[in-house]
Amino acid sequence: MGRNQTDKTAGKGKGGIREKLTGSVQQDQEIRYEARKSAKRRVVDYLVITVASFLYAVAVSLFLDPNSLAPGGVTGISIILNRITGLETGTWMLLINIPILAIGTWKFGWRFILSTMYCTALTSLFTNRLTQWGPVTEDPLLAALAGGALIAVSLGLVFRAGATTGGTDIVIKLLKLRFPHLKTGSLFLITDALIVAASAFVFRNLDVALYAGLVVLVNSLLLDLVLYGRDGAKMFFIISDRPERIAGRLLEELDVGATFISGNGAYSGKEKKVIMCVIKKQLSPKAEEVVRQEDPGAFLIITSATEIFGEGYKSIFSEKI
Repeated sequence: MGRNQTDKTAGKGKGGIREKLTGSVQQDQEIRYEARKSAKRRVVDYLVITVASFLYAVAVSLFLDPNSLAPGGVTGISIILNRITGLETGTWMLLINIPILAIGTWKFGWRFILSTMYCTALTSLFTNRLTQWGPVTEDPLLAALAGGALIAVSLGLVFRAGATTGGTDIVIKLLKLRFPHLKTGSLFLITDALIVAASAFVFRNLDVALYAGLVVLVNSLLLDLVLYGRDGAKMFFIISDRPERIAGRLLEELDVGATFISGNGAYSGKEKKVIMCVIKKQLSPKAEEVVRQEDPGAFLIITSATEIFGEGYKSIFSEKI
C-alpha cells in the first residue's frame, strides 16, 4: 500500500465501512462497464476471445475428449453425452448453452452477453473441427495436465476480455445474484464434483474420473495465476506500545506505507494505535524482524492479501476480473 493511498485512508472516519453490493447493483455496474468500452477495445477483446476459444478447443479435442476426461461444467457434460448419443462434443456444447445464454441475455442484457455468445459458438466450432486430428497423447496423466493448463490459460484470456465461456459460468453468476452469500468457488466445486462423479459411472472407470478431477485441480490453480499473477502480499496488523517507531522504520527501511487505526483494549480500556500495512511477500520477513527488534511483546497478525490495488501494486482503474 503506497504512502499517498494510506495517508488518505488514515484520514477517514471510523465509520468508513463499505456496504456489500447487492446482486442487482453488481449487475448494473457490469452492464454499464460493457457500454463504456471503446470500439478499439471491443476489437481487441474479440481477437483475444478468438485465440482463447481456439486454445480451449485444443484442450478439449486433442487432450480431454479422446481420453474420456470430463472435467466438469458444460464441457464435461458434453463429453459424457457424446459417448451416450454419438453426437459431436462441440455440438452438445452449443446445444446446452443455448437456453443458458437465453436466460443470461434476459438477465444481463444482449450487450453484456454478446461476447459470451461469440465465444461459445467459436469454441463449439473449433472443437468439432479439431476432433479429426485425434489425441496428441493417450497418456491420461499428460492429457489431464496439458488439458487443464490450456483451459486455465484460455479461461483467463476470456475473463480478461470481459466474456465467459457460457455454461456453468453464467448459471453460477445467476445463482450469485439470487444468493449473494454463496461462495463462487464452492458452487463451482460442487458442480464439477457432480459431473466428474457422473463420468465414473458413464465410462465405468474410476481412474478416468480421478484424472478428470486432476484437470479441475490444475485448471483452478493455474487460473488464479493467469488472472491475478504473482502479486500476492501479506497484510500486517501490529498492536504495539511503540507504534510510531515501528511505522517509522517500515517507512524508511522498507519503503512500506502504513495506516494507524485507533483502537481500545477490551480488558485494559487503554487507547491503542494499530498499524495496518500491506507488504510484498519478499519483504515480509524483514518487516517481522523490525517488529521483533522494536517491541518483542507486540501482538502481530499476518494474513494473505491476494488482490491489492494502489500505488506499488495494480492500478485501481484496472478491470475487475
